[in-house]
Amino acid sequence: MQFVGRVTELGALREAVATAPAMVLVDGEAGVGKSRLVREALTGDDRPLLLGQCEPVQEPFPLGPVLDAVTRVAGRLRAPGRLNPVLGALAPYLPELADRLPPAPPPLADQAAERHRLFRATTALLAELGPAVLVVEDVHWADASTAEFVAFLAARMPAELRVVLTLRSEDHGRLPVWEALAGGTTRITLRPLAAPEVRALAEDALDEVPDRFVDGLVDLTAGIPFMVEEVLVACASTGGAGGLDGLAVPTALRDVLLHRWRALDERARDVLGAAAVLGPAPDDDTLVAVAGVGAAAVAHALGQALAVGLMHDDGGRARFRHALARQVVYEALPSPARRLLHLRAAETLAAGPGPHPVARLAHHYRGAGRAAESVRYAEAAADLALSHGDDATAARFLLDALDAPGLALEHRVRLVRTMARAAVDGLAHSAAMPILGRLLADERLPRPVRGELRFLLGRLLRQQGEARRGYEEIERAVADVADRPDLLGRALAILAVPDVVTGRTVAEHLARGAAAGEAAAASGAVGVRLAHRIAVASLRVAVGAPDGWRLVDELRGDPALRAEPREHARACLNWAQSALYVGYLARAEALFTEGRQVAEDAGYLRVARVVELVAVSIDREAGRWTDLATRARALVREPNDFAAAELDTRFLLGSVLAVQGDAEEALTCLREVVATADEVGAVRPLVPARAALARLLLTLGDVPSAVREAEACLAEVRAKGTWVWGAEAALCLVDAVGADARGVVDELLAGLGTADAPRPQAIGRLCRAVLDRDEATAAAVADELGRLGFAYDEAGVWVRLGTWRGSADPLERALRRYADLGATLDVSRVCRVLRDLGLPIPYPWRGGRRSYGSSLSPREYEVAALAAEGRSNREIAARLYLSQRTVESHVARVLRKLGGRSRRDLADLLDPDG
Repeated sequence: MQFVGRVTELGALREAVATAPAMVLVDGEAGVGKSRLVREALTGDDRPLLLGQCEPVQEPFPLGPVLDAVTRVAGRLRAPGRLNPVLGALAPYLPELADRLPPAPPPLADQAAERHRLFRATTALLAELGPAVLVVEDVHWADASTAEFVAFLAARMPAELRVVLTLRSEDHGRLPVWEALAGGTTRITLRPLAAPEVRALAEDALDEVPDRFVDGLVDLTAGIPFMVEEVLVACASTGGAGGLDGLAVPTALRDVLLHRWRALDERARDVLGAAAVLGPAPDDDTLVAVAGVGAAAVAHALGQALAVGLMHDDGGRARFRHALARQVVYEALPSPARRLLHLRAAETLAAGPGPHPVARLAHHYRGAGRAAESVRYAEAAADLALSHGDDATAARFLLDALDAPGLALEHRVRLVRTMARAAVDGLAHSAAMPILGRLLADERLPRPVRGELRFLLGRLLRQQGEARRGYEEIERAVADVADRPDLLGRALAILAVPDVVTGRTVAEHLARGAAAGEAAAASGAVGVRLAHRIAVASLRVAVGAPDGWRLVDELRGDPALRAEPREHARACLNWAQSALYVGYLARAEALFTEGRQVAEDAGYLRVARVVELVAVSIDREAGRWTDLATRARALVREPNDFAAAELDTRFLLGSVLAVQGDAEEALTCLREVVATADEVGAVRPLVPARAALARLLLTLGDVPSAVREAEACLAEVRAKGTWVWGAEAALCLVDAVGADARGVVDELLAGLGTADAPRPQAIGRLCRAVLDRDEATAAAVADELGRLGFAYDEAGVWVRLGTWRGSADPLERALRRYADLGATLDVSRVCRVLRDLGLPIPYPWRGGRRSYGSSLSPREYEVAALAAEGRSNREIAARLYLSQRTVESHVARVLRKLGGRSRRDLADLLDPDG
């Protein structure tokens, strides 16, 4: 059918690939037309097209879809002697091109280094191909190595390369590839077709298209192009525009596809059933064997499937036209027939020449109900993934094997131990949790194995954002792994970190750290000793211990840490955040730069979102606020594979909005963070979120609520036993209740003592200065905060000095600083102070906050544009992270300014140029 609509998206994609380098993501739900858009955009493009396809059952072969794509244009390579020598690293992975590549270098003992060299070689190969377009379809099925390579490539794009990725958006909730797409990627999201576009498709297929039919077609198909086209074909062959009668929305497409399948002759149906079992694009020879018919019968059947639109030609190979088509055919098979076909497929693949496709063998034996064979091949697939350094893929294969029914205990024990060695990164938590729970319920499980399993479950829970449950699970694991100093040391190292969980004191964390050191020494393992040293350094820094930064610096210079780039990157990013908390902004920037560089060099996809979180946090404290709210919103909106960081991103957004955005939105955001963090026991960000919420409530004049939040924050600080975290809440309490907070200030200063925490120390001195009206100390604190780089905090002290002195100069300095930062609430606050003191308000703030007059503010225009598209207040509120009441107010102001009577007028009233 004709290509309708998508004018904007088509133009955006063509524009994005017009210049290089470029990386573009085209996403949308199944059947929305992602592949069609890419084909239309690249039609007539004379640049070499490299097409890679991710499959639902992917062999654990590093970068399979990418390397498959580049082999098709290998003829463009120069002579081996003129190529970058690093390309020789591809020879073991591309034996068919070995004679066109430089000699293969010796293998590296370190898997991470080998993986990094493979990434470098693949990037160099793409650069060698010149002005090419690499299209990788269905990256929601991408394995971990391909996802990590996308991150690596995004940071090192060859000058003439364009990359286009397609992704099914309804599957994106916990996809590792999302981390790879953080920043620098043009995203084009396809929405369902609108009614006029559905009408255009209908008029192309049918003679008469009444309005009632179009309305029914939109309701039936939700505007999904694939569904629209399939239903129209069915209508054209049955009853024209009356063919919709009796079709229910959930069954419409299934009925259409089943009708086509049943229209095939019996042998063709049998062949197509075998094809559905084999996969999206079955190999002809394998299909002949599994279907049990001759090649001519297979060719005839595939021809029929192509003719009725169940399959399409994909470079000379029959492929199901859509995953839904394959699913419908597969599910139409009786379950005994499915099992038999899976068994035939497994036996055919097992009888073929090596190396065997172990992932597909595990899949087919599982479908055949042969648990033992399925587990054997799943374990082989995991071993293959581990040999390539792909821990995440290995863990997923092992998890599937562990869920096999009737698995003998000794096999479970072996699999658990293998999985414990694999990384937790990349495990699908929703699938993993019930499986691990069932395993732990098995009373026959040996105690050490149970401990390994609990340790794995605890780490998974922590990554899922369940701080308290994860911590407690690891605590329970400690007793079970007492005879395994390697596991014991790692478990205790996690328990030593103080900013993880509520309900545990610093004294307990210190004891855990000491015990971790003993276990690490007993283990004799370099990795365990390194984990202990990182944990202890993090603990000492977080509580302001005088030796904390010395321990960090020793680790940064230690070859043991540099040999583990993932640990190195994670440690530096965590230390950067700790440096912010205690007041070393310059040190935070240096650690962040080091951690980001190490992560980029290693292609470490997992921390991509954390890198941006730390970057925005540093910029907030340093006063670099341009586009800060936009960046914070982007962090919250983007799917995050690392759920433990989601609370931190929402706290960051709330803290930014509290000083630079909508106060009501900030209140909602911070309250949600406090409630969730309290529920899951995440002490960070619970403590800073309560302090930020208390300060915002006080700024808005709600003194009782501010006092409650500040006191709740300080209760957490007392329970943890580190006053380094309590300075901001104490200052808020001083501002709220004055002299009644003197006892808290005494407690704060005694608790801080000589802690190496310059910002909390400065704020502690400011608390005492406010109570004593000590201008000299307050001025010294302002200078100290400025020297440390905390521009916003420095301005806050200027406001206090100006208020005490009744002097315009410090207040005007604060006003200009706040205006430069975009701190709208503080601009209004300082203007009120100037008015109350009878001092003139300098231009251009005489009206306080900027007024847009009869023009729309940026936020008003953003809300109005969405309302003009027909979105409800609830939809707009969810999209922009506003309350529905705020959206209602914005819409009312827009209508008043533009002279509209209802939302229906907005589309005509809005100026397209803003």
